[in-house]
Amino acid sequence: MPTVREPQSQDIKDHHAEIVRLLPAFRAFARTFYRDPNDADDLVQEALMKGLKNIHQFQPGTSIKSWLFTIMRNTFYTRVKLAAREAPGDADCVSAKPAADATQEWSARGREIAEAIQRLPPQQREVLVLIGVLGSSYEETAEICNCAIGTVKSRLNRARLRLLEELGEQSVLSSIERDTPHPVSSLEAGGQGR
Repeated sequence: MPTVREPQSQDIKDHHAEIVRLLPAFRAFARTFYRDPNDADDLVQEALMKGLKNIHQFQPGTSIKSWLFTIMRNTFYTRVKLAAREAPGDADCVSAKPAADATQEWSARGREIAEAIQRLPPQQREVLVLIGVLGSSYEETAEICNCAIGTVKSRLNRARLRLLEELGEQSVLSSIERDTPHPVSSLEAGGQGR
């Protein structure tokens, strides 16, 4: 009678612990596909269920993060194909858009940036979020997106340029530059005149 080897069950426990540790990154990646947090959470849940069901197919020595991100990406595109067959009417789509105004300048700016990111083509948005938000390497991103590293770099560059254009900015630093001098710098200038 064959017995279950202890290292295999320990490997599975290690994989489960790694998956739990990566949940915030999965949720952030899912938000690149869906604006609605509930839809994003559903995508995370579905992708993780598929991943856990097929954990025996995971190849040790590779990145479980990349493997699960690929599952999530494929799950999303499968959902898109299914949803295209059952597209809702225009009235349904309008009701899903938020109507709340921002209360602070940075909140408004953050919303503008998020909306501009959502307007990017899916491939550019995906690469921008993986590298710029989640901190994935070019190699991991290439593996997740199933393309060459050069393609990843090209998509990232195009995404950055398009974001600047969408936001009406002149440079990468313009989204964090201040129009007025910082109060501390004005004190330093006053101190030098003495």
